Amino acid sequence: MKNSTPHSSFSLSKIYCVLFGHNYVISKNVTHHIKEYTCSHCQEQATTNSKGRLEVMTPKLKEINDMLASVHAKKIARNENKIDFQAAS
Repeated sequence: MKNSTPHSSFSLSKIYCVLFGHNYVISKNVTHHIKEYTCSHCQEQATTNSKGRLEVMTPKLKEINDMLASVHAKKIARNENKIDFQAAS
């Protein structure tokens, strides 16, 4: 007996990506070096890895990027406050 697995629905956009490759556009800037991308045709998500190459987004990578973005935002805010404080004196 064959085990059946659920297949996603048929889509021409998925066929396009299989034939011609994904057309990734930046969907989120995590830091200056790390970005998240989304394919404009099939909505597949990707991110840059430690070597700067695109890697398919997984829940673990999504969590890492979210934490990295919050740390980066805090760092930027802290640096802006230091600059404002030094300029005022």
